[in-house]
Amino acid sequence: MAKHAAAAVGWGHHHVQKRWLLAFLLMLSVTTVIAFFIRAAFDYCDRNFSADYGIGSARNAIQVADKRAWQIAAANPSPLSFMKSKIVLMVSHELSLSGGPLLLMELAFLLRSVGAEVSWITIMKPSETDEVTYSLEHKMLHRGVQVFSAKGKEAIDTALRADLVVLNTAVAGKWLNAVLKGDVDRVLPKVLWWIHEMRGHYFKLDYVKYLPFVACAMIDSHVTAEYWKNRTLERLKIKMPETYVVHLGNSKELMQVAEDSVAQRVLREHVREYLGVRNEDLLFALINSVSRGKGQDLFLHSFYEALQLIKEKKMRVPPLHAVIVGSDMSSQTKFEMELRDYVMQKKIQDRVHFVNKTVTVAPYLASIDVLVQNSQGRGECFGRITIEAMAFQLPVLGSAAGGTKEIVVNETTGLLHPVGKDGVTPLAENIVKLATNVQRRLTIGKKGYERVKERFLEQHMAERIAGVVKEVLRKSKKQS
Repeated sequence: MAKHAAAAVGWGHHHVQKRWLLAFLLMLSVTTVIAFFIRAAFDYCDRNFSADYGIGSARNAIQVADKRAWQIAAANPSPLSFMKSKIVLMVSHELSLSGGPLLLMELAFLLRSVGAEVSWITIMKPSETDEVTYSLEHKMLHRGVQVFSAKGKEAIDTALRADLVVLNTAVAGKWLNAVLKGDVDRVLPKVLWWIHEMRGHYFKLDYVKYLPFVACAMIDSHVTAEYWKNRTLERLKIKMPETYVVHLGNSKELMQVAEDSVAQRVLREHVREYLGVRNEDLLFALINSVSRGKGQDLFLHSFYEALQLIKEKKMRVPPLHAVIVGSDMSSQTKFEMELRDYVMQKKIQDRVHFVNKTVTVAPYLASIDVLVQNSQGRGECFGRITIEAMAFQLPVLGSAAGGTKEIVVNETTGLLHPVGKDGVTPLAENIVKLATNVQRRLTIGKKGYERVKERFLEQHMAERIAGVVKEVLRKSKKQS
């Protein structure tokens, strides 16, 4: 039965969900509510399991942790408390489940929690409101964030009277000239431009011509900040404004689950049952949208090579599985079909599992043994999934590029490998290293968790952002 389930799940039949698992995941966080609400293809199975007591215990533990988090928050004022009663306008290029909009929403909620008046506009919206847009806008309205049209008079009026305007991603720059027009010079001195991109096609004057004139820029990693500094000067002949690097942090909700052993155990047991794998099996997961730049193809080549090494050397290890979280079951791309064809060709269908894309990563982090971060080219601007995995005490196998190098300490909190085809064999060897050494996996995972607690929490991120926002307010006041 388990073998049959594994094969089915491995080929993407994730429409079958377990009602108890949905209910439990919905309880974990507001983010979880949204993620499962918007997933389209759900077919609930009406089945009974013997884990009711465990789920109840997890619920109680999380409620206690949630109460404790509120008590700690009350005793420790937010670094952003100086923003009380300030007017803030958030400008997002889109409203989706991608990293940029979700990060901006988090900042909006942090500002609302200290009493700021926060408004949100989305530049590119679908002609008809879809479930994602509706759900995210409803979430913001529920948390006290005003939402209105990017092109209306309300957007212009808010921008003019705001104390702070946050442009999110390079693409959002087009809104300045298109909407503000003659008023743009009045708004630029209070603009904080938050940039997450690390791809060459964003370096267009249409997007970033006002970049030198805003108060400050904020970028997620040092390597990305350096890239933007050099590329804008060389390609566009413009100079970056004063730029701050702000590493991201894990949300309190995710940390509560990561530090709750009961919740983790329940999630691990039942997600693994859902995937059709045993508790003792080793799961190596890549959690990212399925695209060539994220390196799922090279990961699968490495995974297959690792299986061959284990077989050739007759190593005694538990069965290995690769989990690809980030599929789009509704419209599989040509690239994803290539991945599935490769799995079929190598006859490893029972070892590879494709899971639909979701922002609810906690259940999968609780159920796997190792995270693979295999982004190619310049790598990730930051790669938040990496610090989320480290919070769950998971070792990370990461490509030596982009923000990953600023998160992962090689040989301490993870193992790094080169990008491109040159990294296939090193990644395969690293998979084998961790598969054959339980103690090393545990030690690396523990060190990663310690690093998260030292520098990658929500509080750390809020402190870093607070410093940047204070500088924007200072410059704006000086020019007014």
